[in-house]
Amino acid sequence: MMTEDEADLTAFAPPTRTRACELYLISPQEVGGVFPDRLKAAFGGGSVAAFQLRVKNVGEHELALLAEPLQRICADHDVAFIVNDSMRLAKRLGADGVHLGQSDGDIREARALLGPAVQIGRTCHDSRHLAMDAGEAGADYVAFGAFYETTTKPSHYRPEPAILSWWSALFEVPCVAIGGITPANAAPLIAAGADFIAVCQGVFGAEDPGKAVAAFADVLKG
Repeated sequence: MMTEDEADLTAFAPPTRTRACELYLISPQEVGGVFPDRLKAAFGGGSVAAFQLRVKNVGEHELALLAEPLQRICADHDVAFIVNDSMRLAKRLGADGVHLGQSDGDIREARALLGPAVQIGRTCHDSRHLAMDAGEAGADYVAFGAFYETTTKPSHYRPEPAILSWWSALFEVPCVAIGGITPANAAPLIAAGADFIAVCQGVFGAEDPGKAVAAFADVLKG
């Protein structure tokens, strides 16, 4: 018997956009040194909705120190500052949001700890079931991916763009597309209904992050 996540999604047409897709930047592992300047350069290249601090295997105190200048830069550019994985660090920093993987704790717990104004996102891979669970638990956005090959966070999950159309047709909670996205391959995801595209190497792997952000501008209009 076909499972819920194996069902045919072709019945869900891409939505009619009411607003442009937005860019959601994710940090590389190394965010010290010259990275604050590179973040400023990225923001100078065009509109960015959010920046996620995603740094692994660094103690909370050290990461909090690394986060401080980045959080200030985000505030100066009116960009939401999101912490990956850690509700506790998000609380400590007074972050605008937290992004939770499937093993990073309960959405309701995060809401109780962080309050009603903080944005809570959830990784949902290629699963409609996980996305619906996240929506019911009060997530502010759900993230699907990886749509393409990626070195930032290698993943065997490969959802079809149609999952974005399905989600957009049935739910008001925004959806994020993630995984190996570049200006050259973003268009199908935007057309399918992504509210945000999340990018790491496509911007911070470039020599000039500002030019890389600018390169997304036309395709983001959908």
